[in-house]
Amino acid sequence: MPSPVSSIPNLGPASELAFARAGITSAEEIRDLGPDESYRRLLASGSRPHFIGYYVLVMGLQGRPWNDCKGDEKKALRKRFDALCAGYNRSDSKVRADLEQTLSFLGVIERS
Repeated sequence: MPSPVSSIPNLGPASELAFARAGITSAEEIRDLGPDESYRRLLASGSRPHFIGYYVLVMGLQGRPWNDCKGDEKKALRKRFDALCAGYNRSDSKVRADLEQTLSFLGVIERS
């Protein structure tokens, strides 16, 4: 039987729900995918980028407490996180503009 996502240290019920929305339902899947691909799938499913959430995942997969991430290791993880978020880390105003453009195209609102 697969282990729940929350069996990974540092991850709880909220993480379990977020991963389920991304189609990841077990700790084994996260371990197989690795932290970067697992987090990329979270972003693709609509989760908002959050650096602490990313390094909590990385630390948990290493069996380490979330607050063990410091110094150069944390800086290196920040670079990985920023690379993962490229294309997902859009401001709300950009999302709203895209939505309005789509609604205008569909004729739901007046074209500006």
